[in-house]
Amino acid sequence: MNDLSQTQPEQAVIVGCQLPFVSDEQFHYSMEELKSLIKTANGETLTSVTQKRDRLHPATCIGKGKLEELKNLTEELEPDVVIFNGELSPSQIRNLHRELDVKVIDRTQLILDIFAQRAQTREGKLQVELAQLDYLLPRLSGQGIHLSRQGGGIGTRGPGETQLESDRRHINRRMVEIKQQLKTVISHRARYRDRRKRNQAFQIALVGYTNAGKSTLFNRLTESDSFEENLLFATLDPMTRKTGLPSGYQALLTDTVGFIQDLPTTLVAAFRSTLEEAKEADLILHVVDTSSEDSRNHEKTVFRLLDELEASSIPRLTIYNKQDKMLPEFTPNTADPYIILSALNPEDLEKLKVKMEAQVKKEMVPYSLELGPGEGRLISQLKRDTIVDSFIYNEEKEVYAIKGYAQEGDSKLPSKERTNEDEW
Repeated sequence: MNDLSQTQPEQAVIVGCQLPFVSDEQFHYSMEELKSLIKTANGETLTSVTQKRDRLHPATCIGKGKLEELKNLTEELEPDVVIFNGELSPSQIRNLHRELDVKVIDRTQLILDIFAQRAQTREGKLQVELAQLDYLLPRLSGQGIHLSRQGGGIGTRGPGETQLESDRRHINRRMVEIKQQLKTVISHRARYRDRRKRNQAFQIALVGYTNAGKSTLFNRLTESDSFEENLLFATLDPMTRKTGLPSGYQALLTDTVGFIQDLPTTLVAAFRSTLEEAKEADLILHVVDTSSEDSRNHEKTVFRLLDELEASSIPRLTIYNKQDKMLPEFTPNTADPYIILSALNPEDLEKLKVKMEAQVKKEMVPYSLELGPGEGRLISQLKRDTIVDSFIYNEEKEVYAIKGYAQEGDSKLPSKERTNEDEW
């Protein structure tokens, strides 16, 4: 994690343009979220400028009068950057930069910067760089952007070649290199997933809106040390650890990157392999922040992205988190099984584990076995790799009667002839 505490926060003026299909409430939350994103990027919001329009101005996003107001404001406050709450076209960025004479970025670039700060693994860094280059390529001619001053800059140039053409060629070449490297990394991740499937490991994925408390839950359930902080995108790279259920069964739990409204399409595409962890899960834990005024929209955002990932049919358990800060007007809004809790409360975590085990059982098949005392190794395997509900020694038969639940097709179970499925 980059230590940003040593640098001075950048001063920002934020600009939002509200279109007819966006309600006042939605617009307000979106602007508040932009402020949270700026805080996460080690910035500070000085003030905001808003305008209602039927459509975005093709040249400057906002109208002429509002642009003049923004120009006066930037001259007075002297911010480091002006950030628009939406995606700007290359020509809009170029025009705004010329009019305001200050750095102008949009919401997409801000999120890309945060992702660049947060990425820890090689895959994460490559994904972010690819998304940044994809975003930068059509915008090279705006704001005088060029790459020759950056580390590992451009080598030789042909006679008469302009800086812009050279930079475009450099970016395209680098994107091809990254895609090749990512193919290797992604194939490794796919092999790990296949191995987990072959080992009959039950896979659970934590998903939810950014800052809903997934990493806190992950750490408490796995006794891990995943980074957790009250910031958006505190977790970027997925992490998988074992989690113990009340019966002693060990499932695999994966913490994933937080979802967000209007997540740039380049990032959804770039992080698709990372988000595949959710798609491959046997059970999804959907974490919702009950202290957020916009929790309903957060849930809709998660459902939409799960649908895009073709993961909406996977069984879900909704965790309504931050009960200690829950808004008085909050009410659960899901057809899925749910639990209301605080990730910081040990008693709540025990209740959650019971609920998780009940959901895991629904996705498994029941078994009933009788094993002799001499089959200790198999008995140990069953205790470790299946959910054992009942374990009784029958003195008359001198066997252990075992009932429980296992993954369908689990190779560790004895052959069908030795099970008493009819009795179950």
